[in-house]
Amino acid sequence: MKNLILFASGSGSNVENIYNYFSDNKDINILFVLTNNRNAKVIDRCNRLGINCLFFNKTAFKDDHSLLLLLKKINPDFIVLAGFLWKIPTTWIESFPNKIVNIHPALLPKYGGKGMYGMHVHEAVLANKEKETGITIHFVNENYDEGAIIFQQNVAVEAADTAESIAQKVHQLEYTHFPKIIEQLTCKAAQ
Repeated sequence: MKNLILFASGSGSNVENIYNYFSDNKDINILFVLTNNRNAKVIDRCNRLGINCLFFNKTAFKDDHSLLLLLKKINPDFIVLAGFLWKIPTTWIESFPNKIVNIHPALLPKYGGKGMYGMHVHEAVLANKEKETGITIHFVNENYDEGAIIFQQNVAVEAADTAESIAQKVHQLEYTHFPKIIEQLTCKAAQ
């Protein structure tokens, strides 16, 4: 059995998608979801789906290392960032090398870095008249969106697209590919 812990800061649509994908999988278990946002919609989703969801603050995350100590004790096979917006501390990366996975709503290295998340990314893609955009699934390192790329998938940006329509296209890529890549990673780790 491979155990996952998911992190989310917002609505939790990727959390729900990942949960649904693995709901009948006997080899992969979502232990719980962690959120840094007390008002995040992911909490409501988790309550509805019956997933344990825990809130943590910045002190537990960075200053007193209590969250890291908890994760070390649990020792998950993978930590999945599913719309989590805080930068992961170096101590976490050292503790879980190649076990922290993120999804980014652009084709990295373009449109990555601090402040490049959600609609900010799609607005920048539109403003720069890009012909394509997509998703990047990558391991997390000490810099925003610079870890080793695991998978990318592109989608065309049409002349009539808006930031909102680009977001919808990118979300569809996330929903289609993110759980499958997580599954592939867990299978590789089992070998």
